[in-house]
Amino acid sequence: MDWKIELVFIPVSDIDRARDFYVNIGFVLDCDQQVEEGLRFVQLTPPGSACSIALGEGITEMTPGTQNSIQVVIPNADDALAHLNSQGVDVHGVDEQAWGRFVRFNDPDGNTWTLQELPDYSKDPYAPQN
Repeated sequence: MDWKIELVFIPVSDIDRARDFYVNIGFVLDCDQQVEEGLRFVQLTPPGSACSIALGEGITEMTPGTQNSIQVVIPNADDALAHLNSQGVDVHGVDEQAWGRFVRFNDPDGNTWTLQELPDYSKDPYAPQN
């Protein structure tokens, strides 16, 4: 049985500002639907991802800015840093670790994203093998 994560909720205070922020950094706007009074659903997908994010009104009880555990694998940390900087995002540089290279940034509400460039496991004989 396969289990696939499809949707992660991001708590925001201003739906339009958050939607525009994510579109500006390259996410695809899948839908923006006002279902009824008090229920709006916005779904966006990072480029190349099978998992989307959802933000809106009436979809989560989390406090805006408290989603601080999203980690995304990227091909190149330097390219990600340059892209986010070019879009005016306050990015927390490249953090070099033995288990990868990391770039961190916050959305306008303070939700934290961690982008990880995986290490080249072929150079480490003790690294996990698939």
